[in-house]
Order: sequence, then C-alpha cells, then structure tokens
Amino acid sequence: MQFRLQQYREEKGLSQVALAKQTGLTQGFISQIEHGKKIPTVYIAKKLSLAVGKSLDELVEL
Repeated sequence: MQFRLQQYREEKGLSQVALAKQTGLTQGFISQIEHGKKIPTVYIAKKLSLAVGKSLDELVEL
C-alpha cells in the first residue's frame, strides 16, 4: 500500500506544516506517511484526502 500524499500535497501547493495545521496532525506524522514509515487509519487518510482535494481511492494505491 502506497500513499500519494506528497505528490498531491505539492500539487496543491501545501507544505507539510500547512497540511498539518489544516488536518490537526503533526508535521512529523505527515512526513512519516510520505516516507512509508507510518500507515494512517482510514479516518486520518480520509482527512488527508479531503485536505488535498482527492478521493481516498486516488490517495491510496493498493
């Protein structure tokens, strides 16, 4: 399972810090997701997908 978070975050022009503020997560956690070190829960993945303007299916590559 791979998350395209960094790609979509950058396309939207958001920094990790800005995305963290928007979603209530920490910048460190977002970094860990982007580097494949952490897998978010479905709830968090949905928050992230809404923040970057993509569907959950677009954000998660199985």
